[in-house]
Amino acid sequence: MNNYLLRDTVLDILIRIEKDNGFSHLLIDNELRKQKIQAKDEGLLTEIVYGTMQYKITLDYYLQNFIDKQKKLDLWVRMLLRMSVYQMVYLDKIPDHAIIHEAVELAKRRGHKGVASLVNGVLRTIQRKGVASTFLIKDDVKRLSIETSHPEWLVSRWVSTYGYETVEEMCKKNITRKHTAIRIQPLKITRSEAMDRLRQEGYEVSSSTLSSQGIIVEKGNILRSSLFKDGEITIQDQSSMLVGELLQAQPGMQVLDACSAPGGKATHIAEKMLNKGRIDAYDLHKKKAKRIEYKASDLGLSIIHASAQDARSLQETHELESFDRILVDAPCSGLGVMRGKPEIKYHKQEEDIKRLADIQLEILESTAPLLKKDGLLIYSTCTVDAAENEGVVKSFLANNASYTVDKTFFDELPESLKEARGITSYGLQLFPQDEDTDGFFLTRIKRI
Repeated sequence: MNNYLLRDTVLDILIRIEKDNGFSHLLIDNELRKQKIQAKDEGLLTEIVYGTMQYKITLDYYLQNFIDKQKKLDLWVRMLLRMSVYQMVYLDKIPDHAIIHEAVELAKRRGHKGVASLVNGVLRTIQRKGVASTFLIKDDVKRLSIETSHPEWLVSRWVSTYGYETVEEMCKKNITRKHTAIRIQPLKITRSEAMDRLRQEGYEVSSSTLSSQGIIVEKGNILRSSLFKDGEITIQDQSSMLVGELLQAQPGMQVLDACSAPGGKATHIAEKMLNKGRIDAYDLHKKKAKRIEYKASDLGLSIIHASAQDARSLQETHELESFDRILVDAPCSGLGVMRGKPEIKYHKQEEDIKRLADIQLEILESTAPLLKKDGLLIYSTCTVDAAENEGVVKSFLANNASYTVDKTFFDELPESLKEARGITSYGLQLFPQDEDTDGFFLTRIKRI
């Protein structure tokens, strides 16, 4: 793929993320499959898309001094400028003159002479003068917001909960890429066998300390591995693996996964149960429920029964006290997974968090009565917002005296997490800087 086509594809992806609220990782994967672009180009395409989205607020700060505030730019022009400035500021290997030349060529083909002239003028002026420093921004929250490209309201909200130092670390971590983590299917292969085979295929890998099934892929596109194609491994972040490790599901048990799609945690639980027993897995949408079935089939697991149903109405389908274990991996703001989906931080508003916390509490209160006495329930989210995590658990326990946080949960955490900064009496808040994972919350509730 030549340089023009590569950047034209990048621009298309960026426009779809911004215009259609698309997810960067899905759009990138789709292009990689569709275009069959070479491995050397895959890395650059991924880098420019993720980098431009990760630094969007920062890039707009850099651009503001070079564009007339009265001038209304089409979305594609603004995106072209953002991706070009990202390359000029953050990528050392590509000379500025090549970046500017390709940007101008894209502007000519997509627009008209005037647009090409504007793009050329803006980028050449930035090349000559350099971008503005953030050093002069006196307000700490505003400066952190612009330097790490997080909305100011979000930085301010987090600082009031966790303090500036923790939030600064988190925001800086959120603009770095993390290694892919995978989970072995232990009924097909051992971790050591999988790691040996991956190394033979040219991958650089290491063991996860958070799950006995986890492997961290430090180098290589795991989608091309024979193990992935044969259903011997699946992609799952280490933080999500904690759910399967700590639910304590045993062979023969009846398990409910109330908000299951795409099925990563349900399949992990099925593996822990040695594919014996039954898991009822639900998602609100039929299409997503199908994805759970496909994932189970890929991994050779037969005990997962997926259906489409609102988690808040499961008492209509199941009798009270009918499950040994329940997982409520609640729909959330996703503010813990920005490293893989950087666009999330621009799409959320403060009112979304309040609305989601209300839904999460409704789901928890609707599903908990389905738990047997002495049964265990894990509540988890992939966010770092306290209102959706500790706040929901607090409200649930205050309203439901028959349940309590299971104290042995904290004893069973992996050694590296037993002194984690995010531990409270209500559960574990994992920050992305703690174990180089997604931001994640989980707790284990016992029916007494």
